[in-house]
Amino acid sequence: MASSLTSKPILRSTKPGFSSLSPDLRRLSSSAVQISIRTQPKKNLQIQATGSSYGTHFRVSTFGESHGGGVGCIIDGCPPRIPLSESDLQFDLDRRRPGQSRITTPRKETDTCRISSGVSEGMTTGTPIHVFVPNTDQRGLDYSEMSVAYRPSHADATYDMKYGVRSVQGGGRSSARETIGRVAPGALAKKILKQFAGTEILAYVSQVHQIVLPEDLVDHKNLTLEQIENNIVRCPNPEYAEKMIAAIDAVRTKGNSVGGVVTCIVRNAPRGLGTPVFDKLEAELAKACMSLPATKGFEFGSGFSGTFLTGLEHNDEFYTDENGRIRTKTNRSGGIQGGISNGEIINMRVAFKPTSTIGRKQNTVTRDKQETEMIARGRHDPCVVPRAVPMVEAMVALVLVDQLMAQYAQCHLFPINPELQEPLRTASHVDLEQPQNAAAL
Repeated sequence: MASSLTSKPILRSTKPGFSSLSPDLRRLSSSAVQISIRTQPKKNLQIQATGSSYGTHFRVSTFGESHGGGVGCIIDGCPPRIPLSESDLQFDLDRRRPGQSRITTPRKETDTCRISSGVSEGMTTGTPIHVFVPNTDQRGLDYSEMSVAYRPSHADATYDMKYGVRSVQGGGRSSARETIGRVAPGALAKKILKQFAGTEILAYVSQVHQIVLPEDLVDHKNLTLEQIENNIVRCPNPEYAEKMIAAIDAVRTKGNSVGGVVTCIVRNAPRGLGTPVFDKLEAELAKACMSLPATKGFEFGSGFSGTFLTGLEHNDEFYTDENGRIRTKTNRSGGIQGGISNGEIINMRVAFKPTSTIGRKQNTVTRDKQETEMIARGRHDPCVVPRAVPMVEAMVALVLVDQLMAQYAQCHLFPINPELQEPLRTASHVDLEQPQNAAAL
């Protein structure tokens, strides 16, 4: 660190007796003696308080607000030479968009995305990818009451507490519309994982209010996207799907809301993803999923129900399968042990609260601290879980592709130990660098 030096002279004494000193002492006393004083320069404090980015190697930053000009994301660190077009992202954006059925918000948005950088001639270039979705059906006047009073259990009050100012229309950054900037890069992440390692990520609604889908009614080994998308609530069991839809309809017509649970599974996840201690794979998944709006809980594997078992009952015993691979007979660990993926199906459950904004009279306070009553207007989901399905898939995909790149960089830069490790990629998976395969993706 550079330092500055200053000099201060000691002035000649004028006290009596100075003239009686010897010539040598007088010369010493009359000269300015230079004393160096070392001073420290001012430090510039840098505070990183973004909160809108996720990932280290595959990094996503979202931007935009519910009733602004639009929303989107910037994807940094995407590998080059991957076939990519807007249609690759649009499928999941359509699953997320509002107005898709009577049990979702009636807001009408096409959510048509546009890629404006990072892609050339249908291939990623390795440079930042910019994705933008315009807002076309804003109704800012619906939120006039919210400029005065706080919606119970919403982020209105805490945004004021933190920033001293907030975007009133639509909730600003706290709106679920921000998740467009997650679902779009999540679709790209799923594509990379599928091509590189054959990894599949599927989420579905397993609970709406008090309607709970029994776990044994879903075969995670053979579950398909078609089964999930076969109804508007995204439950793979038709019987329970009808019950869930009826439960949502019952509160929707009364201006109320309910919550639910989204279950997500990952098949063919590479072994070795995640790191010990602070960056365990389940910790990263929990952080990513819990960053979604309205989330209230996260479980993986046996979750809280595992606390009712003994160690002997809970342990997943190992065996060697017909291909000589080490497997587990059961999967109460949820595909993760010691914070690292073991190759079994990763499964997790994410709980979502009832939508905060409801059309019922509630007690609240105004920004000037006066007690009042309010009935929230605007267009909102009576239950968020049907549209949360692609959001959960996206966050899981972003975690896994980031961890895949980290694993490749650290543990597969040099030849692996074939006695204990497997390649992250096998010959059966699609070669990302072959453009002729793009049409089949």
